[in-house]
Formats: sequence, structure tokens, C-alpha cells
Amino acid sequence: MIETNYAITGTFLVYLIGMMAIGYYAYKRTSDSADYFLGGRSLGPWPAAISAGASDMSGWLLLGLPGFAYAAGFESFWLAGGLLLGTWANWMFCAKRLRTYTLEVDNAITIPEYLSRRFEDKSKVLQIISALMILLFFLFYTSSGLVAGGKLFETVFGLDYQIAVVVGTLCIVSYTMFGGFLAVSWTDLVQGLMMAAALMIVPIAAMEGGFGQLETDLQNLNPNLLTLWQNIDGEPLSVIAIVSLAAWGLGYFGQPHILARFNATRTNKDITTARRIAVTWSFLSMAGALMVGLVGLLYVQKNMGGELADAETIFMVLVNAVFHPVVAGILLAAILAAIMSTADSQLLVSSSALAEDFYKQMFPHTSAKTLVNIGRFAVVGLSLVALMLAMNPDSTVLGLVSYAWAGFGAAFGPALLFSLYWRNMNRNGALAGVLVGGITVVVWKQLSGGIFDIYEIVPGFILASIAIVLVSRMTGGAKSSVIKTFDNYRKSLDTLD
Repeated sequence: MIETNYAITGTFLVYLIGMMAIGYYAYKRTSDSADYFLGGRSLGPWPAAISAGASDMSGWLLLGLPGFAYAAGFESFWLAGGLLLGTWANWMFCAKRLRTYTLEVDNAITIPEYLSRRFEDKSKVLQIISALMILLFFLFYTSSGLVAGGKLFETVFGLDYQIAVVVGTLCIVSYTMFGGFLAVSWTDLVQGLMMAAALMIVPIAAMEGGFGQLETDLQNLNPNLLTLWQNIDGEPLSVIAIVSLAAWGLGYFGQPHILARFNATRTNKDITTARRIAVTWSFLSMAGALMVGLVGLLYVQKNMGGELADAETIFMVLVNAVFHPVVAGILLAAILAAIMSTADSQLLVSSSALAEDFYKQMFPHTSAKTLVNIGRFAVVGLSLVALMLAMNPDSTVLGLVSYAWAGFGAAFGPALLFSLYWRNMNRNGALAGVLVGGITVVVWKQLSGGIFDIYEIVPGFILASIAIVLVSRMTGGAKSSVIKTFDNYRKSLDTLD
């Protein structure tokens, strides 16, 4: 338990006030739904890149990954490597094409709207089903972040857990509701830089004797900690275990809150710069997180008798042990930053699904100002539902983070990739891909043993891809008008800045 003191409390309050100020400034620059949900496509490479990474990683980067490295050693490198490769591939193969195509189909704002317009789905079935999946997965995903935020406020301020969850939720909702996408992206830039700095500073400050001594100490403690091919008990890692860890990278292609950053980027040229920034940030942040876990393992062995009740608290343990309370407050604020940067993005994407993909389809003549207000009310309503799910500190929604990641990756990843690269894909194929991917993840999660132990995103991604190809071919392929739009989009890739 971290001792509550005025220095840490003051640091947190300054940080929260700064986030509110950014939200107010963004509010003054928001006038219509394109501004509120996509920032008017005005993001430069730095906010686009860091916001994508910060909204992706969440508190998992400062709690979950260090905890996994603490418990598993170099086995955790498979997970980090898969995520790094997925980050690069998403920016390389998806970003510029998705931004260009959403412009080609009359400035589509949301992923469901893009899919509907891409395949000229007059029935809006594809758009509505896609929006339903976003709402379902993100409600649980967001509530898990609120639980983590509540525990952090509980630890730092000594608040009752339920009160802590409410305080954290109010902070996130305030700047998300008023400032929209710009507020979320600009706060993510600040939060992402804080996260990376904290993860690089903490292990270096806590390390004794440099990297050579760290390797020697880990070798003496347990040589199995330093191998990629065995677990800490010396047993060989199975192919299923390695594939399951590395396959997390597949999830990037279907995460709506990350894909929104591509569409919001100012120009296609900026995407190249943003890709380099995003990959560098991800590498440094994940390397720091792994080091926190490994350095923390030795610290606990030497100073705490080898006992730590919860491996995911190792970052907080090191911060409290090594730094002055003022510095500790800044570094602990990075955990809050990580949690807020993902929860705000998830709330915004969910509200856009409600406003753009439901309300606007029911009432197509709704004014832009009304849509923005509907989106703001949706942020409040969705946060209240997520808050109710998060009020139990032992809530099982925390276990659904990997489930939601797999669900989004399998439901939307193949559909988006095929839509950007295959001209003969049609509406039926896209609908089949979204449904098969999502349903496979749900069903596979309930099974266990043998091949069913593989991470559910793998079969979901594969079966969704097969469904897209088979159904598209069986139902006659794309209409000529859809193919014409696809060809125009391919030409625009070379000319659109």
C-alpha cells in the first residue's frame, strides 16, 4: 500500500486539472460531428501516433505486462514482440489505405459507417451489426479500465473503492464528453509521453549494477527466466503457447479506437512519420515494461523476502521504494494516464456508434449540432453502465480484456483488410466475416483442451477470412459500382496528401 501524502495528492490534482484544461480548449474547437468524433481529420503525426499507442496499451502496459515479465521472464517477450509487429503492420498496411477509402466514400466517420458505404449496403444491416459488436465489447472493456482506475485512486488517496471508481469515472467523462476526439487525442499525447518516460526511468533507477549485473543475477536466480523456449519451470513452451502470445498482434487490425486515429490524421504523408513515431514509442514502452518486471523480480527477492501478493503491482512497488514522494506522484500519475487514455477512447468510439450508426440511421435529417449533443449524452449514459459493472472490485470484467481484444480483432480485422485490398469483396462477404469472426471468439472461449487452448483470435481471424472469400464468391462478387469506387480509391492512394 502506498502511503498517502500531500506531495502525491498535489501531483495528481495538478495532472487532473491539466487534463480538464485540454478538454475545455478542445471543446471550443468542436462544432460538428466530424470534429467531435474524428477531430476534423486534423491530427498531426505526433498526436496521431502517440494517441494510437496510448489508447491501445492502457494500464496493461504499466501493470499487466510488467506483472507478466515478473512471473514468466523472457516468455513475455513473445507477447511484446507480437504486439510490436502488429503495431508496425497496422500502420504499414492499413493506415493510409483506410484513411483514403473513408474519404472516398463521402467522409465516413466510424468503422461501421465505412463498411456500410464501402459495400453500398442500403439495408444498413452491416452497419448496425458492426455497431452492436462495438457497444457490446467496449462496455466490458471500459468497465475493466474503470476498475483499474478505482483501485489506483483507492491506493493513492485511501478512498473507499466505490467512491474511487466514481471519482475516476468523472474525470474521464468530463473531458471526453465536452472535448470529444480532439480532447482525447491531445490528452493521449501527454499521457503517452508520460507512460514511456515512466517505464524507462523506473527500471534504470531501481537497477543495481547495470544490465550485465542484471543478467547475472537473473541467471543465478533461475536460468529459465532468460530463455524464450522454456517456461520458468524448465518445461518447453508448446507451439500453441508461443502462437497464442504472438497472435495478440493480429488484434490491431480490428480495434476501432486505434483505427480512428488513422482516419483522423491530417494527411497521408503524415502517416509515414506517424508510423515511425508509433513503432518507436511502442518499442521503448514495452521494453521498459519488461525491464520493470525483471528488475522488480530481483528487488522483491533481495528486499521483500521474495514475496509479492500481486505481480501486477510491481511498478508501484518500485516507484514507492526508489523515488521521493513528489517524483513518485508524477510516475504514479502515469498509471492513471494509461487507464484514462484507453477508457476515454473507448467511450468516444461507443458514443459514435450510438450517435452515427444508430440514431442517425433512424433519423437521417438530424442536424450536426444535435448529433454532437447525442454523442455527449451517449458518453454519459455508456459510462454509467460501465460504472455499474465496475462497482464490484472483484468483478470478472477484468478477465474480459483479452476476450474483447480477440473479439474486435477477429470480427473487424479480416473484414477491414479484405475491404482495402480485394476489389471483388461484397456486402455479404463482409457481413459473414464480421459475424463468423465474432461468434468464433465467443464459442472458442468456452472450450478448452488441446487445440482449443490456442488464443481465440487465431481461429476467429482464420475462419472470418475464409468466410469473406467463400461468401463473396458464392454470392456473385462485388457490384460494378462498388468495383468502380474501389478503383478510384486505388488511384487516390498515389495522389491524395
